[in-house]
Amino acid sequence: MDDDTTDTIAGSLRQLEGYLLWQAEVATAQRDATAFTEQFPWLTTGQREEIARAYAQKRLEVSRLTVTHIAQRCRDLRSEYEDRYRRLRFGLVALLPCAAALGAAAAAVATRSWP
Repeated sequence: MDDDTTDTIAGSLRQLEGYLLWQAEVATAQRDATAFTEQFPWLTTGQREEIARAYAQKRLEVSRLTVTHIAQRCRDLRSEYEDRYRRLRFGLVALLPCAAALGAAAAAVATRSWP
């Protein structure tokens, strides 16, 4: 497989994972909404369904905001780490000529015969 195919497969797997995670969140929100309405036995069936729908909708709005915030923070951190890595790598590459010169000087001193 070439890199493009691998990237496509990895991207598809990430999308599938995201879809499955969101579907699990939807199911949990609906289950929790139903459990919430069971605290109020005097509600009619219609009232219970309306409250459960509103509860689940609000829960999913909060979940969506949370996931969006976390995703943005992940992108920000990745950018910060990549920038830091570039600066560290640049610094190390800049030190290579100095290290080579020191190594050459040390070799010259070690091989020099002293009077």
